[in-house]
Amino acid sequence: MIAVLALAAFIFIKFCFVYSEGVNEGDINYFQKEGFIFKTYEGKMIQTGLKNTKVQGSIQSNEFKFSVVSESVAKQINEGTSAGVKLHWKRYLGTLPWRGNSQFIVDSVYSASGESHIVTPIPVVEQ
Repeated sequence: MIAVLALAAFIFIKFCFVYSEGVNEGDINYFQKEGFIFKTYEGKMIQTGLKNTKVQGSIQSNEFKFSVVSESVAKQINEGTSAGVKLHWKRYLGTLPWRGNSQFIVDSVYSASGESHIVTPIPVVEQ
């Protein structure tokens, strides 16, 4: 019985518990729908600024890889790719195939000017 409860707690914490949430701002580098069985939206945002790498003398841009479950949020990202956007995300400790390839799941989109493209954030459906 204790083993079953421990396994259930592990699965809940790994896949359903929201570890952190926040907002990232930048320009969408790419955004596409992909997957063999579960089609999810995957994207990469390029953020302003540069980061140092471990290789001496090289610099690279800050990248934010994310997944989107909601069709309406995906549509808003596609419409806002020509200008900078702010993405509100939730981070889970594990990935699920129907949630995408990233631990970062975007649930709402804001324009770079701060105006929300949606009135209320769309909840991520836990399955």
